[in-house]
Amino acid sequence: MSNSIKLPKKLMLLGSGELGKEFVIAAQRLGNYVIAVDRYANAPAMQVADCAEVISMLSADDLEAVVTKHQPDLIIPEIEAIRTEKLLEFEQRGITVIPTAAATNYTMNRDRIRELAHKELGIRTAKYGYAVTLKELVAISDELGFPNVVKPVMSSSGKGQSVVANKDEVEKAWNYAIANSRGDSQKVIVEEFINFEIEITLLTIKQWNAPTIFCSPIGHRQERGDYQESWQPAGISEDKILQSQEIAKKVTDALGGAGIFGVEFFITKDEVIFSELSPRPHDTGMVTLISQNLNEFELHLRAVLGLPIPHIEQLGPSASAVILASEKSDSISFAGVAEALAEKDVDVRLFGKPTAHPYRRMGVALAKAENVEQAREKATVAANKVQIISG
Repeated sequence: MSNSIKLPKKLMLLGSGELGKEFVIAAQRLGNYVIAVDRYANAPAMQVADCAEVISMLSADDLEAVVTKHQPDLIIPEIEAIRTEKLLEFEQRGITVIPTAAATNYTMNRDRIRELAHKELGIRTAKYGYAVTLKELVAISDELGFPNVVKPVMSSSGKGQSVVANKDEVEKAWNYAIANSRGDSQKVIVEEFINFEIEITLLTIKQWNAPTIFCSPIGHRQERGDYQESWQPAGISEDKILQSQEIAKKVTDALGGAGIFGVEFFITKDEVIFSELSPRPHDTGMVTLISQNLNEFELHLRAVLGLPIPHIEQLGPSASAVILASEKSDSISFAGVAEALAEKDVDVRLFGKPTAHPYRRMGVALAKAENVEQAREKATVAANKVQIISG
């Protein structure tokens, strides 16, 4: 991309959840035109985009129709469950796919990114195996030992993931993984359980014509394979930060293109172990809405448009905590928002999702404080004050 970048650009977002919504807001601030696409109407990003399209994301014909209609300059996937071979076609026609069509295709399946890291790049990952039947899962689980972790190769936000303590729990884990698999995959990955001190996300920004840069590592805590809270800085040694940066650069260089990558690691007492990667803004990175001068969505936008990122500043100990629904509802309102916002250095984002179901992420509380412990406490207290009222 040349130095005289002309705006606005026409951006097509495939997947329109809460991460997409923040990305659209960043894009709109620089006057771009955004088409938000998803499988259901009134998705969060559609509420702030210039126009919206509801399609089946796994239908090549639907994707073809929507791209032909709008002729975007860039296609920006926000979710995994997309007919990715169609993206290769669009790229061949001269539409930029972020980070690249090949990278999107690669990262759609957990198994492929793991193979790339482990087999091709020689990076330390958890020991793992695959199964397409319960019988295979039993055999691989025995081989890897217990406890282990079972998850679908294709899913989002940790859906279908479980920790298996012993042989008796293997069948339940299989059923749960298959029930929560995205797309048309009937394949699970089983991996060794790593006794880590902390899990981190290293937001890695790959640029078209400038060096790869990194945000300060983000620590996070998961439940049911889904993020519950995140904090920045993560509080790991400089040596481990450098190791994680080196690995993240190696993997993202192999994938190519431009944009932000959420690269996840297990940090143990002695090791930095590559876990997985998303070629887009990361849910744990929502903490950057309060913790950085440029949040992850603004960084993603600048990287994909080829705009300069002269400096990323971390603004001090910060945290995010999710606001989860507890029941199914088609009509939602919120109470307790005023109480949550009464505390200094606390902010709240409500995503505007049209429906709720148990454990669905409906919003996030953000906080800054003197230290990370206080920030986490503040964010959690604020999140707990927000009540979701159905009906």
